[in-house]
Amino acid sequence: MHRHGFVRVATSTPNGRPADVPFNRDAIITEARRAHQSSVDLLIYPELCISSYAIDDLHHQAAVLDAVEDAVATIVAESEALTPVLLLGAPLRHKGRLYNCAVVVSRGAILGVVPKAFLPNYREYYEMRWFSHGRFRVGEEIEVAGRTVPFGIDLLFAASDLPGFVFHVEICEDVWAPIPPSSKGALAGATILANLSASNIVIGKADDRHSLCRSQSQRAVAAYAYSAAGPGESTTDVAWDGQGAIYELGDMLAEAERFSLEPQLCIADVDTGRILSERMSTPTFGDGADFALGEGETFRWVRFEHRPTYGDIGLVRPIRRFPYVPNRESHLDQDCYEAFNIQVEGLRRRYEATGGGNMVIGVSGGLDSTHALIVAAKVCDRLGVPRSNILGFTMPGFATGEATKENAWRLMRALGVTADEIDIRPAARQMLADMGHPFAGGEPVYDITFENVQAGLRTDYLFRLANQRRGFVIGTGDLSEMALGWCTYGVGDQMSHYAVNTGVPKTLIQYLIRWTIRTGQFDAATAKVLDAILATKFSPELVPADETEELQDTEAKIGPYELHDFFLFHTMRYGLPPSKVAFMAWHAWRNVDEGLWPIAFPLDARRSYDLPTIAKWLETFLWRFFAFSQFKRSAIPNGPKVSPGGALSPRGDWRAPSDAVAQVWLDELRAALPK
Repeated sequence: MHRHGFVRVATSTPNGRPADVPFNRDAIITEARRAHQSSVDLLIYPELCISSYAIDDLHHQAAVLDAVEDAVATIVAESEALTPVLLLGAPLRHKGRLYNCAVVVSRGAILGVVPKAFLPNYREYYEMRWFSHGRFRVGEEIEVAGRTVPFGIDLLFAASDLPGFVFHVEICEDVWAPIPPSSKGALAGATILANLSASNIVIGKADDRHSLCRSQSQRAVAAYAYSAAGPGESTTDVAWDGQGAIYELGDMLAEAERFSLEPQLCIADVDTGRILSERMSTPTFGDGADFALGEGETFRWVRFEHRPTYGDIGLVRPIRRFPYVPNRESHLDQDCYEAFNIQVEGLRRRYEATGGGNMVIGVSGGLDSTHALIVAAKVCDRLGVPRSNILGFTMPGFATGEATKENAWRLMRALGVTADEIDIRPAARQMLADMGHPFAGGEPVYDITFENVQAGLRTDYLFRLANQRRGFVIGTGDLSEMALGWCTYGVGDQMSHYAVNTGVPKTLIQYLIRWTIRTGQFDAATAKVLDAILATKFSPELVPADETEELQDTEAKIGPYELHDFFLFHTMRYGLPPSKVAFMAWHAWRNVDEGLWPIAFPLDARRSYDLPTIAKWLETFLWRFFAFSQFKRSAIPNGPKVSPGGALSPRGDWRAPSDAVAQVWLDELRAALPK
């Protein structure tokens, strides 16, 4: 994982006792050792964990403060043999003032001390009674446990031997400020933002913390790790829940159990490569840095040798097998509703712009045309026009199956669209004969010309039917097919008047159709047909099957769409190198019983893949995506972007040359794979 830019971050809620510094010290060391056994890189303790937070005026007792410095010295000595960088909460004296501090410890050394910038002094908080704020402490040094180390809010800590491992530290109230110190820390280069917090609990406050951490990780384009005090703090007037959470770009990676009587270690592997890629591709981040920091460097970089565990230590991180598919249970219906209605709204506006005539669509009984058809049906319903304005055509060719054709007819009847059939075989035979193709002479030659004659004729008919019947052609091809170039260019399924599915990958189309069934978007008869179509194998149905062969299987030829959609998301959205995509895919797909499946995903549809299989199809993807199919994408029709994972329109997310080669990506993958 370290080779691929991951950093293992943990929040810790150790046992504690008010003002019992030796007890707290030992509990902190115990958790540091436990984190070391888990190969943690960065361990974040709660605020003032060495002394305890809720000890009020005892913070001004010299005996307590002396004991704290002694405890820091002991922990530093113990850290020499431990991997994690430790962020310790401690009250420290400096130039006649007392500061609420985070002490950064690594491998037997104190790297620096960061004071709390914003002190709460309202409601139950009285921190200004004991502490001085650190907002103006920059460029200074402090003596701690007999050592002189950097002191201030202007510190960033960077591992010299683990690229991307750069962190900033703030304390509790700092994140509640209108402009948290971590905002500038991120703009200056920190990828991981750490918060040592006490934060007593009241009803609803846990949600507030989640909101702050999530929004800060998203706004700062960073990871945000938050560690709050737990059981063991004084409950004289308040209570504590020990909340720990780790966020990355707005996604929650891990959360600690709250109100636990056992020490908590909340661990997640943060993807610093993803963070840096997002910053690089979002100019607003760089502009924000220029605006907030100016041209001069305002942070001191404290560089240290981390010496991480370089072996295979697994990956502690939720990886979505289906990154395009909604996965938030609390927002599932909302997310599916949005995805579906983005398409409906896009097609509705185009329908009105064309004068509101007819929508012409080829209906094969397959997944994509089915989804385009039900989107069109919803457009009619929304506008209050009859569904008969949809002109659906089945166009059987030489390999059209009876089951798929029957499903097409059943679906059109159930939806109440105007349905018709045009047999393209006579025209295809004539064209093949005019070309002198061997098939016209009776030979079973099923080459690309044979396939594309059929695909082209279908599109040709649809365009001429649209001319004849005052309509426009709705494209059915999806994002997955555009990524792989699995479509016939020009006069073929690559072309239409409006490509309603072009921003939706195959895996999301499947899920959205299931959602329309589950939520009753259509009547029972329609739902029954949709369910049957979902069970149909992907096939272009262009090459006839004989007695010894099954019907064309798209995935057997180009690979599983569920893998290709995974490859596409991480390649297009974040620009990850192929070796990292393979690493993540292997962790996501290697065990059917582990990891995240979409909510209510059918058990009989769950598959696993080993690394050789993943590598094989990733090579296919890289060649088709980078070297083969861009010319088709450069000429695609209009269509709505649906997913934050991106779209492939040259007018939107993706611009690339049509004559590129894939060798750089293939070489990178092959060099990294195990021999």
